[in-house]
Amino acid sequence: MNTPLPPAEELALIDRELAQLDARRVHLLARRDWLLRLLRQSGPAPAGWGQVPAGPPKETSAPSAQNVLLVLGAVLLAVAALAFTLVSWGSMGIAGRSAVLTGVTAAALLVPVPLLRRGLGSTAESVAAVGLLLTVLDAYGLYAVGMPDANGFGYAAGAAAVLAAVWAGYGSALRKLRIPLPAAVLAAQFPLPLATLAAHGGTLALGWALLATAALDGALALRARAAAAPAAVLTTAALVIGVAESWSAGSAGQALTPAALLLAGAALGVAAAWREPRAWGAALVGGLAAVVALGGTARPALTDSVGEGAWLVLVHLLVALPLLAAVRVSALPAAVRRGLARAGVSVTALAALSAAAAVVPTLLARLRVLEEVWAVTAPAPTAYAPGAAGVLVLLTAAGAAWWLSRVLARPEPLVVAVVLAWAGLFTAPVLLGFPAAAVFTAQLAVTGAAGVLAVRSAVRGAGIAAAVCGLVGAANVSVGALDGRTATFAVWGLLGAACAVGAAYGPAPRPVRAGAAVCAVGYATGVLVAAAAVTDLAVVWWALPVLAVPALAAALGPRLGAVRVPVEIAAAVAGALAVGLSAGRPGTLALVLALAAVVCAGAAVRPERRAVGWAAGALFVAATWVRLADAGVTTPEAYTLPVTAPALVVGFLRRRGDARASSWTAYGPGLAATLLPSLLAALDDRGWVRPLLLGLTALALTLIGARRRLQAPLLLGGAALAVVAVHELAPYVVQVAGALPRWVPPALAGLLLLAVGATYEKRLRDARRLRDAIGRLG
Repeated sequence: MNTPLPPAEELALIDRELAQLDARRVHLLARRDWLLRLLRQSGPAPAGWGQVPAGPPKETSAPSAQNVLLVLGAVLLAVAALAFTLVSWGSMGIAGRSAVLTGVTAAALLVPVPLLRRGLGSTAESVAAVGLLLTVLDAYGLYAVGMPDANGFGYAAGAAAVLAAVWAGYGSALRKLRIPLPAAVLAAQFPLPLATLAAHGGTLALGWALLATAALDGALALRARAAAAPAAVLTTAALVIGVAESWSAGSAGQALTPAALLLAGAALGVAAAWREPRAWGAALVGGLAAVVALGGTARPALTDSVGEGAWLVLVHLLVALPLLAAVRVSALPAAVRRGLARAGVSVTALAALSAAAAVVPTLLARLRVLEEVWAVTAPAPTAYAPGAAGVLVLLTAAGAAWWLSRVLARPEPLVVAVVLAWAGLFTAPVLLGFPAAAVFTAQLAVTGAAGVLAVRSAVRGAGIAAAVCGLVGAANVSVGALDGRTATFAVWGLLGAACAVGAAYGPAPRPVRAGAAVCAVGYATGVLVAAAAVTDLAVVWWALPVLAVPALAAALGPRLGAVRVPVEIAAAVAGALAVGLSAGRPGTLALVLALAAVVCAGAAVRPERRAVGWAAGALFVAATWVRLADAGVTTPEAYTLPVTAPALVVGFLRRRGDARASSWTAYGPGLAATLLPSLLAALDDRGWVRPLLLGLTALALTLIGARRRLQAPLLLGGAALAVVAVHELAPYVVQVAGALPRWVPPALAGLLLLAVGATYEKRLRDARRLRDAIGRLG
């Protein structure tokens, strides 16, 4: 190539142009990056702008790749620094080691300055992190070389303090770096605890050091929120130490020092909640710490007392009660009021639960009476009997809950107050060791008071809670009264009368009145059973006095008012009990069934209880069957047909006089009186005469019912005919099924299912038509 310039001058010219091109390229690339950031901030860039030339797709974004590279680089530098310090340290002299570490550390701490100026913040963070690690290695190197005989904890405390100060100053100078200041806060957590360990200050001194550090963190948290977490952790650790020392103190004097630590922690928690509106949890922890501090001073004095745990719980409860008053102090910030009040509620709830542990064993101890009724035995002591302390805890907690319900105007604390007060008063005579008569008297009075509160309370929840407590108390006293005959009649009679009065009290809530009515019927039944037991009669004869209960309920009828239905249900249960008592002797059972049928028939006289007539008919038939079975009768038709004939005549005459009368009412009892006993006899009859005659009779009834459009003959006759047919054909069906191959029944079942599924809708329509046709019958 020929040029007019000499080679040396042309080479110099080319070098200058290349340098200008490189500078221009750097400028254009920087301008391009600035424009892209500007377009991303203002919105999506126009199509085609800022696009790189086509190439393979990028699997990671540029920032992600950059962060990975920076983290890996920082880690590799840290590993290299550690290897140099721990492995290659001994191959250099003191001057060489110091020079190398000092130079590398200074370079690592100074390099972020120009990097930040060029906008390379992530790279500056990585290099600064390496620099901070090198300062720690510098401190270790200084200890290993210059002060090997120094106290390790003491040197570590001083080094941590120096590093915290250096890192804080470094972070303040380079505010764009995010790592130095949190690192300085972390390093500041160690000087005081390590200094305490170096001075062999003991566990309490360590607690004070932790608490003092937490206080400094709390003050710093007002400007840097990163210090809040260390403050919470160190405060918790200090309080744990205070609680452990308080519980292990051997005297009141020894308990004062951990109490002071706990009170200081409580003050710190309240101060944090005072400055931070959302930190009510700090006030909660502070309140709990104050309760443990003041209550713990009383523990050594109660070491040798009876029921030490219960009395200690009472002391803590009394200390916690003033915290509840925080809800009324408007001068306190909301966070402080909420935290202190919740601390008081927490202690009160825990105290109540611990004292309630004596309630359940006391209630369950009464069940031992059932092992030998009317044995007049002295009750055994409970496994856990805290005595007066447990009672005072329950009553004090009840008073606190009642006060909260008044202050907060909410029903939930009142419900808790009712339950706790009942538990304390009901178990007090047992826990205090009263005589048996005094125990029954006091518990009856408490049960009655609960009943009065249940019917008179204006708060629905409190009334229901009182009713439940009264019910539990009544059941417990009733079981305990079984220990003696006189106690049984006295206690059950009083409770039954009280329940009757409560059921008759109109203003009481309906659920409470219904429950009282059911209990009154139950106590009446129990008194009658007890009276029958006194007479030394056989158990089967106890059923006769019990039948007086459903008879009285049927006689009163509408006079029972709103509690009529629960009374009648309870009376029906009493009637079932009477039947069960008489089941041991067929003759007595038949008599009881007949008397029960008379009672039901008497109740069915009233128009609103016509349905009970069905029960009367069923009971009459059952009485007849029992009597016939007891007499060894094998031909029941001789006794049932004379009843069926006049019954059908009476039904026919009634239908003539009242066309609206149902065929079930007119013909149902008469037909059932013969069909059902004959059907039962036919099922056990191996001959062919009775099944044949019964089948013909059932067929005739079915045809008459279909002809006259009467439900009772149609359904009763059809059901009897079907049962007789199945009974007679069953042996042949079994024989045929045994002769068939085993695959035939599943195949037939599958075909049946397919047929039913194919005609499902038509079958439903036919079933509806059949139902409507039966419903139109008389």
